[in-house]
Amino acid sequence: MVLDRLQQLAHHVKATAPPPHPLDPLSTSEIDTAVALIRKEHGKVNFNAVTLYEPRKVEMMAWLADPQKAPRPVRMADVVAIAPGGKVYDGIVDLEQEKVIEWKHTPGVQPLITMEDLQEVESIVRKDPKVIEQCAIIGIPKEEMHKVYCDPWTIGYDERFGTDFRLQQALMYYRPHVDDSQYTYPLDFCPIFNAETKEVIHIDIPPVRRPISKAPPNNYDVNSIEKDGGFRTDIKPIHITQPEGVSFNVNGRNIDWQNWNIHVGFNYREGIVLNNITFNDKGNVRPVFYRLSLAEMVVPYGNPEHPHQRKHAFDLGEYGGGYMTNSLSLGCDCKGAIHYMDAAFVNRAGASTIVKNAICIHEEDNGILFKHTDFRDESVIVTRARKLIISHIFTAANYEYCVYWIFHQDGTVQLDIKLTGILNTYAMNPGEDTKGWGTEVYPGVNAHNHQHLFCLRVDANIDGPNNTVFQVDAVRGPGEVGSAENKYGNAFYAKKTKFNTPREAMSDYDGNTSRTWEIANTNKLHPYSKKPVTYKLVSREVPPLLPKEGGLVWKRAGFARHAVHVTKYSDDQIHPAGRHVPQTSGEPSQGLPAWIEEAGADSSIDNTDIVLWHTFGLTHFPAPEDYPIMPAEPMTLLLRPRHFFARNPALDVPPSYARTPSQIASDSCGCSCKKSDGSSVQV
Repeated sequence: MVLDRLQQLAHHVKATAPPPHPLDPLSTSEIDTAVALIRKEHGKVNFNAVTLYEPRKVEMMAWLADPQKAPRPVRMADVVAIAPGGKVYDGIVDLEQEKVIEWKHTPGVQPLITMEDLQEVESIVRKDPKVIEQCAIIGIPKEEMHKVYCDPWTIGYDERFGTDFRLQQALMYYRPHVDDSQYTYPLDFCPIFNAETKEVIHIDIPPVRRPISKAPPNNYDVNSIEKDGGFRTDIKPIHITQPEGVSFNVNGRNIDWQNWNIHVGFNYREGIVLNNITFNDKGNVRPVFYRLSLAEMVVPYGNPEHPHQRKHAFDLGEYGGGYMTNSLSLGCDCKGAIHYMDAAFVNRAGASTIVKNAICIHEEDNGILFKHTDFRDESVIVTRARKLIISHIFTAANYEYCVYWIFHQDGTVQLDIKLTGILNTYAMNPGEDTKGWGTEVYPGVNAHNHQHLFCLRVDANIDGPNNTVFQVDAVRGPGEVGSAENKYGNAFYAKKTKFNTPREAMSDYDGNTSRTWEIANTNKLHPYSKKPVTYKLVSREVPPLLPKEGGLVWKRAGFARHAVHVTKYSDDQIHPAGRHVPQTSGEPSQGLPAWIEEAGADSSIDNTDIVLWHTFGLTHFPAPEDYPIMPAEPMTLLLRPRHFFARNPALDVPPSYARTPSQIASDSCGCSCKKSDGSSVQV
């Protein structure tokens, strides 16, 4: 009786609860439904991913335009599963009809390595006789194998093993004491682990052995710092308060803030996904971006010696930025008045799991928004800015990546990424020549050169879906000095090059011309400038992919060959290195290169629904200041409105202080700066 009543209540709640937004991530109950349907039809499989199968854009745009009358997009799940024997299946589940509508075997691929896959390697490696033998050779006795650790990575690609078996490489370390950092004691050999058979199938051993380092520990834990002189004592507290609450409203996963409206999604691979981003321009709600995400990244290491060529992690495509996300803590990861969002995933066995506080949403003061003082009469206006930050942090083995999506009051969207954590390290002998491929950051610790290259996916909707991309370069005007057209040689202008085809759009950064890229709606002109309404990509941290053309990384990371690619929109083109990244050979290159070839490199991308892909990042030559834990290194880019608004769209932000010339002349008061308690500053 009780069970029947509970089931009736559950059915009633399901029937009466408002349906989720079509772009909301799957709930735990939806994940459970998808898993049950797959189990019923296809038996026992291990689940690699169960995530939202995003509505087709044409359906979604119709619903957004008229949610009362247009059909509501159907909730569906995108499933990746591994059957016994290692067979990979891709499926789609209709959650409303409770029906598996697609289930296909995908041969020759390996899906991403989950946290569960990573965590099982260490215990098996420690017990392997061949690994124990190698540890003994470099100075670790058998009875200390519990002090041996490993960071399991995907194998990247190794032609000796191919793609038929699901493999990981174990980067090996030793930890003398449980509180020591193992990265100070890297080991010189690399086991290869078969995830299907749960065994070590090979060990790569260098021709020159490197015994375990005898250097003292180099630690960053609290006890070690206290023993080494202690912490600074001259830091006073900073308190951040919003006594009247926050200035944003959250309705489900929609955020309203300072004329912005944003839907906040999240998935196992990209982490935060921002959808249907609009700006209320004095009552006119204008579309800006349909979808923004950090879609992929690659971290190629620069040591050419075998097997270090395999160290080029695709942290999103091979492990999943969502799967690796941290549960954030108030006062540590985020400060102030915080709104959190959780994230739901599936584990290998098919059970839904929750990461609490996966997303942090908060406001921060952002310094001066605009200011001017007139030198004639000391009239002044100063307006302080604030920003909305939507963030998550994920840990990829040794590195932490802090991802901040920042919205500004003037219509600018900013992406900040901070890199911290610990350098990937390798063993070296005393006096060994690193040959320029790395730096000895501590005795016996070789930190190899590497890059962090991120791919931003911009699904533009600048005042509508039909957009065009231009390259913009600051160039000197024509005419020699002394000529009639440029007598004093001071002329310069913005040279704009329209990208008509994907081939033309393959472009690289040029700091000499302050190169930027514009996403424009050429169908709508600004009333004053007579130029198309536009959002400009301003990005200056854009190193080229340093691995050479034709090499392994170049083939596998086709998206990183240029700073910008532009493609015509396609629903299934989300992941620029391909849907299944681990163990791809790059022959042929997956993702962006394949899509451009399929559509035709000379097909039109002019005045149509386009996606701009931008690869940016940094090149890291390690130094001792980066060790034993790295101070956060930031990078940033902007998407700025140009010719989009009639004038400065932030003029209606209340000033912090303002006095006009007439107020000064009459000695009357203007508005005053405020103290932290809300009272006025006397001036």
